[in-house]
Amino acid sequence: MTSIEWTRGDDGLPGKTWNPTTGCDRVSPGCDHCYAATMAARLQAMGSPRYQANGNPRTSGPGFKLTIHPDTLDLPYSWRKPRRVFVNSMSDLFHPDVPDGFIAQVWEVMGRASQHTYQVLTKRPQRLAAWVNRWVGGSGVTLTNVWLGTSIESDRYCWRADHLRATPAAVRFLSLEPLLGPLPSLDLDGVGWVIIGAESGRGARPMDDDWVRDIRDRCVTAGIPFFFKQQATHAGQKLPLPELDGRRWAEFPEARR
Repeated sequence: MTSIEWTRGDDGLPGKTWNPTTGCDRVSPGCDHCYAATMAARLQAMGSPRYQANGNPRTSGPGFKLTIHPDTLDLPYSWRKPRRVFVNSMSDLFHPDVPDGFIAQVWEVMGRASQHTYQVLTKRPQRLAAWVNRWVGGSGVTLTNVWLGTSIESDRYCWRADHLRATPAAVRFLSLEPLLGPLPSLDLDGVGWVIIGAESGRGARPMDDDWVRDIRDRCVTAGIPFFFKQQATHAGQKLPLPELDGRRWAEFPEARR
């Protein structure tokens, strides 16, 4: 099970995480305080066998070298009850070092273990769009249980949504976290879900509620489900599902199945 709020199922039960790859490399400022990199270093120190390969210290770190784990591919078959599954909470499936053939194997599992809904999030939507349109779009088959998303932390990276829009998916979603500034250039056309969250933990960078309100209001106008995941206090402590203007925003999309 996972405590990540936006993987929660319609039945209210926690979702799952599935990591057919682990490790990554920083590509933009939103990665500066990567929770997965910090966790990988801890897991390496604890002797976890999946986190013993060290990445480039400039872009990755201890235990965080991109590594594929073929032995995890069968894991979703063992979960009989339908769940929302966050794919690669400790990695990025579209990292350049993940072979196309391995991504195809992951996609095959998602198609076969179709009782689950899979949430795939990447900071590399260029490869996502190219791969899905070549490997999946070419077959004319779009899995109706796969939600595809990209992360955007500042206005400089709003172009990532353009690549997401070019990708066929049951749901296209944006993870605006850690939100580091306003997003006046963000185009929500073709987006089916928006998640917003502040950075948390030591050294957390601040988030202004007005940045959140702007996106919330645009989502409400467009009829896009909006999920406000977290605010950070001045001490950098996480406050799960905070209120914004007197209510909690924890909306989920209704995907076709």
